[in-house]
Amino acid sequence: MDTVFLHRLRLDVLVGVHEYERQAPQSVYLDVEMGADVKRAAASDRLEDALDYAAVAGALAEYAAGTDFQLIESLAEGCAEVILQRFPVERLRLTLHKPGALENAESAGLVIERERRSQ
Repeated sequence: MDTVFLHRLRLDVLVGVHEYERQAPQSVYLDVEMGADVKRAAASDRLEDALDYAAVAGALAEYAAGTDFQLIESLAEGCAEVILQRFPVERLRLTLHKPGALENAESAGLVIERERRSQ
């Protein structure tokens, strides 16, 4: 299994439990590692055969812009579902960073790992 990744994808979202966090969107960052077979794309050299990471980034930005979660866990789970439902990804590892969540830490966040469910 090969890995296609996005590193530090910025999403501007309304997320948080505190009133000051609910006033305006804030930036969170995603690192996404997506398990996919890239052999066909490598052989054809055609975007149509590849896992289009620009399309993944666009889908995540569109999804996140329409959310209003209190918890980053809910946002991360939703982002993972978008990827697994729309793209030829067998597994993924998603790290969500929330800068400034704590006064004495650069960021807080979580890592989730998901696999495509058998139909």
